[in-house]
Amino acid sequence: MEDFRRSYSRLCQESGAEPQEAVLQRLHEQRRGRLDLAAQSLTVDTCGALGRLLRTEALFTELVLSDCMLSEEGARLLLQGLCSNSAVRLLDLKGNNLQAAGAEALGKLLQQNKSIQSLTLEWNNLGAWEDAFATFCAGLGANVALLQLDLRNNQISHRGAEELALALRSNASLQRLDLRWNNVGLLGGRALVNCLPSNRTLWSLELAGNNVPGDILRAVEQAMGHNQDRQGAFRESQARTHVLSKEIQNLRQEKSKQFLDLMETIDKQREEMVQSSRTSAARVAQLQEALGERHSVINALTAKLQMTEAALALSEQKVQALGELLAAAEQEKQSLSQKQSKERRLEQQEAAERESKLLRDLSAANEKNLLLRNQVGELEQRVKAQQEQLFQSREALTTSSAELKVRAVQAEERLEMEKRRFKQGLEDAEHLRCKEVEHMTRHMEESERAMHERVQRLEAMRLSLEEELSRLKAAALSERSQAEEELIKAKNQVRLEEQQRLGHLEEKLRLLAQARDEAQGACLQQKQAVAEAQARAGQLGLQVEGLRRRLEELQQELSSKEEEKVAEVARVRVELQEQIGRLQAELAAQNGLREKVAALERQLKVIASDHREALLDRESENASLREKLRLKEAEMARIRDEEAHRASCLQNAVLAYVQGSPLRTLSPHK
Repeated sequence: MEDFRRSYSRLCQESGAEPQEAVLQRLHEQRRGRLDLAAQSLTVDTCGALGRLLRTEALFTELVLSDCMLSEEGARLLLQGLCSNSAVRLLDLKGNNLQAAGAEALGKLLQQNKSIQSLTLEWNNLGAWEDAFATFCAGLGANVALLQLDLRNNQISHRGAEELALALRSNASLQRLDLRWNNVGLLGGRALVNCLPSNRTLWSLELAGNNVPGDILRAVEQAMGHNQDRQGAFRESQARTHVLSKEIQNLRQEKSKQFLDLMETIDKQREEMVQSSRTSAARVAQLQEALGERHSVINALTAKLQMTEAALALSEQKVQALGELLAAAEQEKQSLSQKQSKERRLEQQEAAERESKLLRDLSAANEKNLLLRNQVGELEQRVKAQQEQLFQSREALTTSSAELKVRAVQAEERLEMEKRRFKQGLEDAEHLRCKEVEHMTRHMEESERAMHERVQRLEAMRLSLEEELSRLKAAALSERSQAEEELIKAKNQVRLEEQQRLGHLEEKLRLLAQARDEAQGACLQQKQAVAEAQARAGQLGLQVEGLRRRLEELQQELSSKEEEKVAEVARVRVELQEQIGRLQAELAAQNGLREKVAALERQLKVIASDHREALLDRESENASLREKLRLKEAEMARIRDEEAHRASCLQNAVLAYVQGSPLRTLSPHK
């Protein structure tokens, strides 16, 4: 504040005038943010210095200059300085006898200044000069920041009221206008009433003491009440858009977190697969070296093994017959599992259809959208929990498949070593086993591709959710701009948005059901692979036992080697039994997950029934509200007809009066 005082004194001295002591005293007493110079007679030099200081000064948000007896030149200099000020929010110029030049300066101020929100001009003479007041009204029409305007006791005639009406048609920020104790009269009041339907922001207009008829005052009050309702609806829509924007941000953050977690898990799985492939390659190299060492021993035994080929052929035929029986049993199991999966899909489709019917009924509850959105958010959280459970089950399946693959490779390598010891002619079976290994690797690659496709589907779902949120944002903005005049259209828009959102939720549920079916299919495939591995293990065990019996009859020298072979086969059987036990445990865990899914479906059915009851209640409320709206519209139409009839009668009476007394047309009766 001391800097402001020194600047004021310096500018006064530069202009060749002495600073006013009363102004310096007031500046010393003022608190920060408010400059009160009320009842101080400000000279032209003081006004010029203050105007130059206020061009860039940001210390004051309130400027009180009431009853300062400003001259025309002083007011012009002061207001010219305020044109570029961006800090002052309140300006009080009460009782300064502002006339033509002051009105023009105020018009320029309103055109250029973007910060003043409250302007008090009580007890001035702005309306006495019509041209200058028209300039003031033009500035008011171009202003975008002023909220309150006080024009009491300014000698505003019906011409000035008409200019004010033109300004109010184009102004989109003014909320309160005080025109008490002027000379507006009947014609000015009618002009103001005619301009109010095109102004949506003005919600307070005072016309007491202006010789305005009571019906026009009632029409003004009715229009102000309508604008107040519009302002309330506008604030409510702003609050809703704010809540929606927060929900959108939360959803985006959650989706981004889920995507990052999914990518991390995929990277970890890839690293584990790379490590397992490296370890398997090292073990294969070691086994190949061992095979090279024993190849020389096997060449010596090939001559003796030729005698056993006939017996092996018979055993192979028996094995083939048993394999055919096992294949028939597996086909029966597959048919039964397919039937069960079809029945489950039909049940899921029926449940989805029921849920879609219930969700379509939600579109009728337009006035309770916030509550329903919260409920939908809860459903989305539950769906996310189901997705997490499914993702955990998928991780368990991938780990079990990786373990099965490693152990199957180990078992196959050991069995290949045993077969090469006894017969080189079994290389064909070994090639078949290699093909099966390749089949398993292809199966794993296909599962990896399926996981990538699921990731892409999740990404597409995230993009669709973002697009849906952007559409909701655009719809909310359109509702905010057109909520007053097109209520029915806004209701239809909200209904369409709810249907779209529910459609997306149905799509999510359908995708979840598909993912669950895919997981079940993967489980069935793993069961089949386990059964095939068991069958192969049984076949190989039979072959090994037959070969052991033949070799004992042929030569007793190989007894020690055969004992080693039996021990290895027993170890392989034990490992296969352990794998079967683990797979059974995994199947039990999957059954538990299925039970959890069934419980969640039951919860969804209960929630859907609750939603249906709530919808019925809201439909009854909507019907009663529509009936009330219809009655109010009929009453408003009747009141409009009465007002139009009264206005026509008043207009005819005024025209008859004016035509009957031409001497009074220039001076309307107060």
